[in-house]
Amino acid sequence: MFGQNTSVSNSNPSESESRMYRVEVEAMGQNVNPDRISYRIRSTRKTYLSVPYNRMSQEMQRINRMGGRILSIEPLTIDGSSEAKMQATAVNQILDGNGNSEGQFVSAAQN
Repeated sequence: MFGQNTSVSNSNPSESESRMYRVEVEAMGQNVNPDRISYRIRSTRKTYLSVPYNRMSQEMQRINRMGGRILSIEPLTIDGSSEAKMQATAVNQILDGNGNSEGQFVSAAQN
């Protein structure tokens, strides 16, 4: 592409690779005709995804293909003061009987 640097370095992650965003999505799921199935479909709910900046476009396209609606996009900062970072990590954690996190976290980078 004219005027764009297309070289990729694996030795040191660039700023765009290290920036993470929290994407709040509603109604992402199966597009199924409810009259043709015998079980109940889960009602609409919000989902939070952590997406690196360099995959943002692909992830937005995937959300739209799956019938989702993007409600908000917020940056996740390195320091712990980000409201979006605290919500993104808290929403998707599962605690065991002792109150310890089992480390389950929804991340678009894992897809």
